[in-house]
Amino acid sequence: MSPADADAYPSPRYAVFGQPVSHSLSPAIHAAFGRALSIPLRYEAIEAAPADFADALAAFAAGGGRGGNVTLPLKELAVPLCASLGDSARRAGAVNTLVRRGDGWHGENTDGRGLVRDLTDRAGLDLRARRTLLIGAGGAARGVAPALLDAGIGDLYIVNRTGGRADALADALGQPGRVHPRYLDDAGKLGEFDLVINATSAGRGSGLPILPRSVLAHRAVAVDLNYGEVAVRFLSWARAAGAHDVVDGLGMLVEQAAEGFALWHGVRPDTDEVYRQLRSRNALLVTAD
Repeated sequence: MSPADADAYPSPRYAVFGQPVSHSLSPAIHAAFGRALSIPLRYEAIEAAPADFADALAAFAAGGGRGGNVTLPLKELAVPLCASLGDSARRAGAVNTLVRRGDGWHGENTDGRGLVRDLTDRAGLDLRARRTLLIGAGGAARGVAPALLDAGIGDLYIVNRTGGRADALADALGQPGRVHPRYLDDAGKLGEFDLVINATSAGRGSGLPILPRSVLAHRAVAVDLNYGEVAVRFLSWARAAGAHDVVDGLGMLVEQAAEGFALWHGVRPDTDEVYRQLRSRNALLVTAD
């Protein structure tokens, strides 16, 4: 980077990449973390279509980018763009956090740790031995599945409209007998689940999966990895179907951001105040906390 470029970017640059991405709360979250810890940074949202992601990431690095977050639909596409991968990203086959190391990107995935921390520490849920239904097999599902297994859930059923993607995720997780890929249309035949997680982005359109009430066990927890209006449809269904607890993805968003911030800056910020402020402005649909 030339001296002129360095003068143009006096604070280290960070960004979230996605499509769409203008709605993202990540810039506000990381700005709050930086203020709390007196760490200067510049964090922006960069819209990137899948076909343009590699070029957008290269331009960001050339302009002084030191770290990034990756959201839908780019998490799996980020994997081959990384020179190295952490264990979480390698197991997931998806990247949500980028760290600049030398001339290349190191990829991590903090989604799963963020989700587990939100559900256990903030919502006070015991995940152990919960029979779990994971809806979707894309980048979001890949990010959380390994951490859920590590947290001690029981059998994990992955349902997806495209059976091949569910099979591929199950194969990547490598726990036959505990992980079961199925077609989405078969969800109603699989019995009751203690934990039902929507890892699709269907709430953004009209394609939200319709599940029978029978998938929810007594005192079941329903989780949508989305937050805000995108989570309304699924969690409204879960409430009407009798879920004991419903949780949106806002807490997970904050916790995974804190994990990424620690990778960039060597210190993990406290999340409670940032979560409280965001929750006061996004106060829908959470009853587990």
